[in-house]
Amino acid sequence: MTFARSRLAYAWHWLALTLFLAPTLLLAQTATGVGFHHITISDPVNGGTMPGWVFYPTTHAPGETTIGPYHVAATIDAPAIPGAKPLVVISHGNGGSNLGHNDLATYLASHGFIVATLEHPKDNFHDVSGVGYASVLVGRPIQVKATITLLLNDPHWKRLIDANRIGVTGFSAGGYTSLMVVGAVPQFRRFIDFCHRYPNDQGVCREAKRMIAEEESHGRTIEQRMDGLENQLTRWGSTADPRVKAAFAMAPLSLIFDEAGLAKIDRPVFLYYGQNDHVLIPKENAERISPLIKTLVGVKMVPLADHWVFIDPCSPELAKDMKDICSDPPGVDRVKVHQQINADALAFFRKTLDVQTQ
Repeated sequence: MTFARSRLAYAWHWLALTLFLAPTLLLAQTATGVGFHHITISDPVNGGTMPGWVFYPTTHAPGETTIGPYHVAATIDAPAIPGAKPLVVISHGNGGSNLGHNDLATYLASHGFIVATLEHPKDNFHDVSGVGYASVLVGRPIQVKATITLLLNDPHWKRLIDANRIGVTGFSAGGYTSLMVVGAVPQFRRFIDFCHRYPNDQGVCREAKRMIAEEESHGRTIEQRMDGLENQLTRWGSTADPRVKAAFAMAPLSLIFDEAGLAKIDRPVFLYYGQNDHVLIPKENAERISPLIKTLVGVKMVPLADHWVFIDPCSPELAKDMKDICSDPPGVDRVKVHQQINADALAFFRKTLDVQTQ
């Protein structure tokens, strides 16, 4: 058996054992109510601030709070259960929201975690002006780091967080962000190669013509633009954060990572993706990188699912306005998919962050 096959066999063995034990682990700690609190994070990339939320376990009875189109299974400013807990930071996808993964956030919080979300500037549901620029492609992991720093320096939150047990998770561009936080280094020229192979791709390449024209108007090539992005990888400091011990990446934008860039990852990674993802083609993204990550401990494919299955099950209000994002192919039950994602994420972070259950 080759080393690659041996490593993959070990990963699948670990995954099977983890998923087998997941129901037992879930029963090992009684779920609590969840509180959440709005935070404001300084943005070291663009200046200004970023809005976010912190979710945490509380003795307050489980409740629900409606914020816009989101029905959040948590109570604003309910008293937190004392004691240091592991922290997980969630990074949303392109054009996303700091409440777009509140289902995962409340689930982890109800099982003893502190969970923080943030809204990435210039790449959220009301402003995508930074997409394709360094402020987003390089800035995202820097903003996750800033969120962690804020919480660890805050007199209230630092008493509730175990600084030695921090993880990160994210979807799509948030999955890309998560991989960079644990060490991955992108090669931005790979965007060009991909779009040459898939000129009609609408998930990644729909802005390619505009970018090429934009560069030509300034007497530059698209290759020079990508090289310029590359040169800004350390503009705001390292994109990796040694405080983060594990990454749970869902349908990550990962076509721009080559083998050398992925070899920089030195912490546990779990990959999730949809079988029929038309936005981030699996064979160019999750399926391609899975055998290249030396620290991969699990990979899971959601049968028949498209890209958007990783967004929380939509409320009636959101489903009315965002039909494409809220709909799934026949045979895909998003509610059941998220039940499994939540259980897998909990088992993964408990294992990799060495969390002891009661």
